[in-house]
Amino acid sequence: MASVSRSAQPTLPSKGNGHTPDFMEQLIKTPSLIRTEPSMQTLHVNGYDMAYLEVGNGPALVCVHGSLCDFRIWSCVLGPLSRRHRVIAVSLRHFFPQHWDGVGDTYSIAQHTADVIAFIEKLDTGPVDLMGHSRGGHISFRVAQQRPDLLRRLILAEPGGELDATLDPAFKPGPSPLAARIAATAEKIAAGDIDGGLMLFMDALEGPGAWKRLPAIPKQLLRDNAMTLLGQTRDKRPPFSLADAEAIKTPTLFIGGANTKGALPQVLHTLAAHISDSRTATIPGATHPMFEQAPQKFCEIVLEFLGA
Repeated sequence: MASVSRSAQPTLPSKGNGHTPDFMEQLIKTPSLIRTEPSMQTLHVNGYDMAYLEVGNGPALVCVHGSLCDFRIWSCVLGPLSRRHRVIAVSLRHFFPQHWDGVGDTYSIAQHTADVIAFIEKLDTGPVDLMGHSRGGHISFRVAQQRPDLLRRLILAEPGGELDATLDPAFKPGPSPLAARIAATAEKIAAGDIDGGLMLFMDALEGPGAWKRLPAIPKQLLRDNAMTLLGQTRDKRPPFSLADAEAIKTPTLFIGGANTKGALPQVLHTLAAHISDSRTATIPGATHPMFEQAPQKFCEIVLEFLGA
């Protein structure tokens, strides 16, 4: 991973078509074997320099990460997927490589959805395959809902969000348990206790001791994006409705971890039941970060769907 500026937005200069930063010049001159490694680039969308990694050739597969993550989260599946596809992993607005201070009103599902739509339009490749995980799955769902013309196929790996009363008879208006967890985490982070906040969040998501069990590299990725949880407390994410699900006409694959806890499995299976052209795959022994825990199985499922 090349180092980047710690400014409010990525400020890397561009060359040529505006996609390739200056620091890439030496890389471009190196042998082709080295150039198979993904390298950071940017596209200017909606007034923001949106960073992304790109590797491979073939049909475009755009990957959208979830909360507290960024384009680096896909590293363990880039190899297998890039053998058949031009894999483009984006970092959403305010996530690494930006080091955001949590101030402002431009962190929202609506903004991120608009950014992904504009990003795909600027790629100018024709319809792409779109894959999202967790929050990124919610955003990808909204892209398919709003702009199906931009998509060929849709992959939702445990999309984040809540179901409204048209999909969940037990729905109750007001803050969800997830919102309460995010608020408690954000309070610690805002007070400067980054690790304490992340431990609270991860242990609630994956069980007691989850944060302590994480290796150093995944922990640092979470730290790099910790401030985005301050924005998420103001997110006002709309719940999924029956009309939303029935509006999705893009062929859709849902992927879940067999051992995932909480509401995510209910959301996945409920949405899948109401999207006309959908299928569901479950990865045994995996939880929410299923593509990190079982990358080979995850890629097999994705490539089979995209090649069908």
